[in-house]
This record gives sequence, structure tokens and C-alpha cells, in this order.
Amino acid sequence: MSTIKQVQVTFDCADPARLSAFWGEVLGYPPEAPPAPFASWEEALDAWGIPEEQRNDYSAVSDPDKVGPRLFFQKVPEGKTVKNRVHLDVRAAPGLQGDDRMAALEAEAERLTGLGATRLERHEPGGVSAGHIIMGDPEGNEFCLD
Repeated sequence: MSTIKQVQVTFDCADPARLSAFWGEVLGYPPEAPPAPFASWEEALDAWGIPEEQRNDYSAVSDPDKVGPRLFFQKVPEGKTVKNRVHLDVRAAPGLQGDDRMAALEAEAERLTGLGATRLERHEPGGVSAGHIIMGDPEGNEFCLD
């Protein structure tokens, strides 16, 4: 049996800095600090000789409590063309039900729209679903407010 307990979620994207900043705001994850002994990423990239045109090829944010997964963003040349096969569910209304739940999800949808997200669909509570809102991040990757 495997003992692996950690997961990193990797996003292929056009603008790693922008997308990592968006998801950092969504989840309350700060940008990762540069490695020692560097005081800033700019200092590290200068020391490593990384050309200016490659300085937005990668970015990452991490859970400050070290509980949630690290999110890694890597630049790719192609854009998103189809629906995600895997997506994140952002648990914005844990423990809430009915109108209270949907009101909390609506408030979070409004906040995230202000950060660059796009609202796609609202699904009302019913059956096995407690209700959720499907959103798109600034590059169109779908995620759910759940």
C-alpha cells in the first residue's frame, strides 16, 4: 500500500503569475517565498540567469497551514479548448443548506467575479445535490463553488 499523502495540482496556462494570484486570493494561499538565501524572486531569477521573457513561465501558491495541496502554474503555448476533465470544488459554504447555502455561494461568486472569474451556471438544491455554482477562472478553467 502506498504511503504518499500529498498532492500538487498543476494548471497549464498562458499567464502563470495572473492565475496563481487569482487562485491565491480564492483560497487564501500566499505566493511561495523564494528559496534561501534570496530575499525576492527577482533576486533569485537574476542570480540564476533567467531571461526576462521566461520569468512568467512558472508560479505557485501554497496553503499557509500546510494542509491543502500546493497549486503549481506552468506556461503552455496552447489555450484551453474543451471542458476540464478534472476541476476544483471550492468549499465556500460548508455545513450550510438551502437558502443560507445558496446565499453564501452567491456572495463568494460575486467576490470571485471581482477577481476575474466568470459565472457559468447555478444549480439549485435538490435530490442528492445541495446546490452549487459553476465558475470559470480568468483563463476559463471550470471550478465549482460548493
